[in-house]
Parts: sequence; C-alpha cells; structure tokens
Amino acid sequence: MSTRVLVIGSGGREHALAWGLARSPHVDEVICAPGNAGMATLGECMPVVPTDPAAVADLSAKLDADLVVVAPDDPLVAGVVDAVQAAGIQAFGPNAAAAKLEGSKAWMKDVLVAAGIPTARYATFTAGGEADADAFLETLPGLYVIKTDGLAAGKGVVVTESLAQARDAVRAYLSGAAFGDAGRTCVIEEGLRGPEVSLFALCDGRRAQVIAVAQDHKRAFDGDRGPNTGGMGAYSPVPFVGTDVVDEMMERAVLPTLAELERRGAPFRGTLFCGLMLTPEGAKVLEYNVRFGDPESQVLIPRLASDLFVHLSESAAGELRTPIALTDATCVGVVLASEGYPPAPIRKGDVIRGLDRAGAQEGVVVFHSGTAHNDQGEVVANAGRVLTVTAVGTDIVEARDRAYAAAVEISWPGVHYRRDIGAQALP
Repeated sequence: MSTRVLVIGSGGREHALAWGLARSPHVDEVICAPGNAGMATLGECMPVVPTDPAAVADLSAKLDADLVVVAPDDPLVAGVVDAVQAAGIQAFGPNAAAAKLEGSKAWMKDVLVAAGIPTARYATFTAGGEADADAFLETLPGLYVIKTDGLAAGKGVVVTESLAQARDAVRAYLSGAAFGDAGRTCVIEEGLRGPEVSLFALCDGRRAQVIAVAQDHKRAFDGDRGPNTGGMGAYSPVPFVGTDVVDEMMERAVLPTLAELERRGAPFRGTLFCGLMLTPEGAKVLEYNVRFGDPESQVLIPRLASDLFVHLSESAAGELRTPIALTDATCVGVVLASEGYPPAPIRKGDVIRGLDRAGAQEGVVVFHSGTAHNDQGEVVANAGRVLTVTAVGTDIVEARDRAYAAAVEISWPGVHYRRDIGAQALP
C-alpha cells in the first residue's frame, strides 16, 4: 500500500514540512494545497482555500490521504483539523478548541496564569477601554508590549519604550484601524528583557517530546532595527540555551499547559511553539503558538535524524512512542524578502534568478515562502517573504558562511535580507 500525505499551506514552513516528509521511507507521495513553486518540485500542488474546513476535508477525502498536515495558524484556528477528522482521516495539528491557545492571546495568558507558568504581568482591554489601558500602561516599568488578541500574521505586536507610542498603538488596535477585528481586543504586557528563543515540543494530548530550540530574527533590518516581520531568519541549535533551561521549561511550562488544556476539554495534539524570554530572573513564557514556526521550521527539519512522518503520525494518533533524534549539525536560514517588505504594498511578479546555483551548493536547501510560476513557467516573487536559504554545517560559522554564499547567488529587483542572522551565536 502507498502512503499519501497532504500538506496544507503555501509558505516556507509548509515547504520544509513537505521536504522532510518526502524524505521518509514510509511516504510514497506528498501533495500540497495550495502549495508554491518550490513545493511543486516535490509533488502535485492542488488548489484549495486553506481556511475552509469543508473544502480541505473534501479534498482530503478525494485524495484518500493517509495523513493531512495542517501547518498554518489560521486554518488550525478555523477548525480544519476538526473537519478532516470528522471525515475519518488522520490529521496532524490541534483542533479548534486547542488552537485557541494561539487564536486568542487573552485566553492564552489566562491559561498560563491558571497553570502557574512564569510569564509577564498583563491586562486585557477592549474597544472603549482606552482610559483604563492608559492607566495600566502607567503602572509598567518603561518597556511596553501591545498585542492583538487575534491572529495578525505575526505582525500584531508593538514593543516600545515610549509611553506615547504605546498609547497610540493601543488606540490604533482598539479602534480597528491597525488590524481590524483582530485588534479590537488587545493585551498589554510588561516588557521583559533578555534573549528571546523558541522551544518546540511535539505533543500527543498528555505527553510531549522536545524537538529543538531555535532563535528567530523578527526585525526587518540588521541590528534588530526596523518594523516587526513574520521572521527574517533563524538558526538552531542555540548555544547559550542549555539542557537545564529546556528541561525546566518542559516541566514548568509545556507539561502544565497540556494538563490545563486537557482540564478545559481541549487536549493538545501537534507542535507547541513556546516563545521564551531568558530574563535575569529565569526563563518566562512570552506566548504560545500552536504550529511549527516560520522560518524556524526551515532550520529545525533539516536537523532531524529521525523520521518526520513517524513523529507527526504518532502525534496525530495521540500516542508518541518514537524518540526524536537530531543530527549534530547547525542550521542557519536567511529569509530573502521583496522590496517594500514590510509593510504592503509588495512588488510581485519579478523573475527570480540563481535558484539552481544556490541550491547546488553543499549543505544548502532553498525553501520557497512566497513564489509562483508566471505564464512562461519561470519562478517569480509573489509575497513579502519569498525564500529561505537554509544551510547546514558542522558549526554556526560554517552554516552561516554556506547560507550567505548561496544567498548572494539569488537575485530579483529589490530583494533584501539581513546580513546578521545567527550573529548572536558566533564564538
């Protein structure tokens, strides 16, 4: 019998997942929906609206998929996993009840407090509560974090030391001017200081296994300057995060969160993405996401020595058994973005040159985040974040050198990328 896996999504995370699944000896066919130009090199890409539960379930049944991997946050929050499971098909990812952990930051903070997990002091405000929000801001020590309650494509966060800027952000959020309904409820947090890292754990409802730790680079430009983005690059492992920190966060954060979600009738199966701040008082949870990260996936999956399909299938079935194994390699991923990113409007349709030259270099994989084919069959830029040039090496120096040597081979008008990805890890 052949094994067919359907990957839902069209970004760099989904390309990395499809690439990892295609390497499994248990997988005969990978289909992506809707996919992108890079994912089309791995298997057929089929049209679907990822956030339409019925459409995804219908496609899964039509393809007779053995496993459906629902990768992005918005389909998870919309209940795509629920619909696929209701059709009798195994699906990887949390159901809608558990995905609320990312779908509502206010609810997520409530879960953290209920589970006794170390996190920043916060309060939640809704439209009309601007005066109360101002009063709460004045109680904070001088670093302010304002977040949309709902999904905002990784961009709904303002971090500032300016009280005036914080107040302006609150008003833009609550009025709907900044992020529409996603921001009409917002969370204000005390800003924490220290290195920020991401811990990824695979969960089956009650148990969890560590996948790895990575560090993302959110700001658009070198030196952590410019606006927040969906992520401009990442690397893994993170040398200043020891096993003591990982073990502590599994015991003090991940496992208590699973227990609290089960108590609330929302057992969590899938990837739990734990954003951590390493403060002088110890590690604290900034927030949870309910899926693999992007661009973190692009540096985690190439490090896997064990079988990605086996791990995702066991998580979906609620029975983690196979230990996750990683290589000793370091992996660095550099995101190549379009002119003007962020914010919109984004220039689209430019032909990308040099993909073959970059991908042929030792240790390099080029994952597509926002690409398409034009009428001539050429690969073109089609979004803000276009590619992630990923390289593995024996250490951070070799991995960075390989990634940047490949990145310079790729060009299109206006392409830009950070030159300091992984610099914090350099010896």
